[in-house]
Amino acid sequence: MPRTPLPPPGLHLGLVPEQAAARHAGTTITLDHDMAALPGAGRELTYAQLAEHVEDMAARLRAAGVLAGEHLAVHKTAGFDIYVLACAACRIGAVPVLLSPQLDPDTVTALLARLPRPHLLTDAATLAGPLAGTLTGDLVGRVVTAGPVPGTAPPGTLGLPELAGAPRRPPVLAHSSRPALLTHTSGTTGLPKLVVHTAASLYGRLVPQRRLAALIRGRETYAAHLSYVHSRMYLALAVALPKGMPVVVLDDPDPAHVAEVFARTRPGVVETHPNSYVAWAELARDPRGPLAGVTCFSSTFDALHPPTMRTLLAASRRRRPVFAQFYGQSECGPLTCRLYTRGTVLTADGRCLGFPLPGSTRVRLVTDDGRPATRARPGRIEVRSRGRALTYFAEPGRYAEQTDGAWWRTGDVGYRTRFGCLHLLDREADVIPAVESTLEVEDAVMGRLAELTEVVLVPGPRQEPVPVVCVRDDAPLDRARWARAVADQPALAEPVQLTLDQLPRTATMKVRRHALVAMLRERAAQEVS
Repeated sequence: MPRTPLPPPGLHLGLVPEQAAARHAGTTITLDHDMAALPGAGRELTYAQLAEHVEDMAARLRAAGVLAGEHLAVHKTAGFDIYVLACAACRIGAVPVLLSPQLDPDTVTALLARLPRPHLLTDAATLAGPLAGTLTGDLVGRVVTAGPVPGTAPPGTLGLPELAGAPRRPPVLAHSSRPALLTHTSGTTGLPKLVVHTAASLYGRLVPQRRLAALIRGRETYAAHLSYVHSRMYLALAVALPKGMPVVVLDDPDPAHVAEVFARTRPGVVETHPNSYVAWAELARDPRGPLAGVTCFSSTFDALHPPTMRTLLAASRRRRPVFAQFYGQSECGPLTCRLYTRGTVLTADGRCLGFPLPGSTRVRLVTDDGRPATRARPGRIEVRSRGRALTYFAEPGRYAEQTDGAWWRTGDVGYRTRFGCLHLLDREADVIPAVESTLEVEDAVMGRLAELTEVVLVPGPRQEPVPVVCVRDDAPLDRARWARAVADQPALAEPVQLTLDQLPRTATMKVRRHALVAMLRERAAQEVS
């Protein structure tokens, strides 16, 4: 009699807190904010309490009518309760769909419309603001609020507080090849896509990260400022919690606030978005030494400018701190990695993405003529990854366009060095004809002008390279210093100075370059009129 094939191994997010609590019940999670869905939980909880909250919220969601296999869109004010609620949804077999609170109402409506009448988990502020007047019975099913039901809620809305005491149920685990989590892409080039993750694809991402985390000895405190709706948050905690690492979750990235929290909690591992690291570089000058205990800095979402890495590593008082620079995408997770030390970062190339993760990722470079890719003739970066997502929800054709069998087209162009190190030159969609690599120009200028907090090169009306710059403390740009810094670069247009707050960004703090181009063109049109 033929055997029933075993399902592939999977990472079941609904079980992560419970399994971690079984081994490390008293280990703490420190928050810098209150959770709207759990107003009595406070800002410090143990692993055991986290597991209890996930089980409690799972029971409440089930009592609200959310069933296994159904979609639960989570679109609410940012907070760690998004993680708790997403894990709770997974625990009852539902599929959480995580929508950033930074998305505009039209985008949220478009994404909800792709789903088959999903349930919606939100809050009073979101109902009264971005979602006001947009919800219809055809668009969503049951509406559930994290707090009491406000007067602006649609008829039939339930609040999680009124479902307290709902009967607990055993977890429901879907087959590891079935959809388990939906997140969205950054939307830097248009309407975001809904990425379908399975327990198996999440496990494929977990394995190499767990191996790298094993290099960190002891139970270092892990501190993170990450998007609650990005898969990175869920993978990061799936690594940290089983190791019994005390966790610090930051919602407010303001450097003064972060310095106070780090001075008190003394993290050994820190992870955030590259643009947050740029702002946090000033922590190196804080006399309390908030970065003194860090043995590992980590960044996944974009390459970080080498001067910032140098500043951060110099601020650590550990013997051999490292900066782990990952390259990855929402569809595949982390793909390559390079570790920098205080010594190697001195000659770091900001375009270096490192090497494929062993046993998890393969990389190839594809050129139009079939010849090997070089710096002067870069190729399209394609990857094979155990962590590749299943598809784009309701857009399988759009997903298929980026595949070549088992290979995934990243949309980036680059080359390999003779040592096999992968270098990224540009996104295909961001290439400017007169510039060999916009990213290299940005790195060079950032390295020469310490007063800059951001440089973004975008095409102008005639495809000329226009530098958009942000200066520390919003001081005026010193044009003479700028001219000297760009003297050996391609002929650039006059710089446009903005504040960091004016830059359109994604949930992971990436600059939305196409939105920035549109914004600059609109400003130019208004000036002409």
